[in-house]
Amino acid sequence: MGRISEETRKQKEDAIRASMDRLLRGELPSGGKFDLSTLAAEAGVTRTAFYPKKNRDGTVRPGPYQHLAEEFERRLKLLQEAGTVVDPRAAQIQRLKDKNAKLEERLVIQNAELDELNEFKQLALSRIAAQHLEIERLRAEKAAGDKVATLVPRRLVTGTISSCS
Repeated sequence: MGRISEETRKQKEDAIRASMDRLLRGELPSGGKFDLSTLAAEAGVTRTAFYPKKNRDGTVRPGPYQHLAEEFERRLKLLQEAGTVVDPRAAQIQRLKDKNAKLEERLVIQNAELDELNEFKQLALSRIAAQHLEIERLRAEKAAGDKVATLVPRRLVTGTISSCS
């Protein structure tokens, strides 16, 4: 691939900067992300232009638009640190993480309540079983002829009860 003229290089840098500004304003193309691939596609340059290159002798030189890639990443990081979440997918991920944390908290509370209810149920069942055993024992004593007094219900009072004065 041959070298490009300064004029072409300037035009491509301007296109990259314009695309960078659009992306950082939140104008994300359909299916795009806040990454260098989307920036390159929007600006009409190859993604590899943002990365360092190796010379034939093995030394490394910066890519033609590497400084713009670093600027993009720096500006994106500043926006994220300022609380301006530009990436709608990142915002969605954060919302889902928050929702997940709330659901986990609710689950812990519900499990604690369920444990309390199970303990209460166990206590109630053991009391009912003890009462049943006592009733069975008393019925057996009565059937055996032991002295078990049968309580007679009180008679119902009819009429008006007057005052004591």
